[in-house]
Amino acid sequence: MQAEQKREMVKALQAKINAMQGFGKMPEEPVTDGLMPFSSAFPGNVFPTGAIHEFISYEPVEAASTSGFISALAGSFMKPGSLCLWIAKEKMIFPPALKQFGIEPDRMIFIKVLKPKDTLWTIEEALKCEALTAVIGEVKELGFTESRRLQLAVEQSGVTAFIHRFRPFAENATACTARWKITPLASSPEEGLPGLGHSCWDVQLLKVRNGSPHSWPVTWAGGCFRPLVEKQFSAQTQHARNAG
Repeated sequence: MQAEQKREMVKALQAKINAMQGFGKMPEEPVTDGLMPFSSAFPGNVFPTGAIHEFISYEPVEAASTSGFISALAGSFMKPGSLCLWIAKEKMIFPPALKQFGIEPDRMIFIKVLKPKDTLWTIEEALKCEALTAVIGEVKELGFTESRRLQLAVEQSGVTAFIHRFRPFAENATACTARWKITPLASSPEEGLPGLGHSCWDVQLLKVRNGSPHSWPVTWAGGCFRPLVEKQFSAQTQHARNAG
């Protein structure tokens, strides 16, 4: 057996193992560049699409930053013509602002659902639709059984799910592939330019299956994530503390 055939067999086997472990279908062209530096924390240095990513926030400012970060993540791998659903009790996103994260407003469909039980059902049904690229769902509580149902849905469809839990009663165990927490960092305008600077976040990957939990201070600039150098991060952290 030639070396190339062996590599293809190993690649196919790894894809099956990843799917069984909650990493969804291995895409034909794995997304790496647009999702750096986060890809390095996952198996094979590939950011898992076709999987469930869980986000936890407790304060309104954290929730707003989390929504912005999720938008940037989704925009990083949405191709022209892709569709994304945003399912929540209230629409807190200003659609034209999505363009800065690489998402055309008409590519995002907002669904307003009032009851938590109906929200979970809507998310699950959306995740079964292979015509979608991503589904963003806002819920407070997510049990293991409910999360497992969502995981089974994405394993079949290959749709990526971002579940944002605001002020949950507990950070309980779920079947999600990764758990994140996003904290805002103060932005600083570019030298010589007025107004606000680019969005900045302290990104914490709290849990990841078969990967390495990590944290990154990053900014969104030029249509991609960029790491903040230590000097920038220290200055922005100090600015945030002084503002608080």
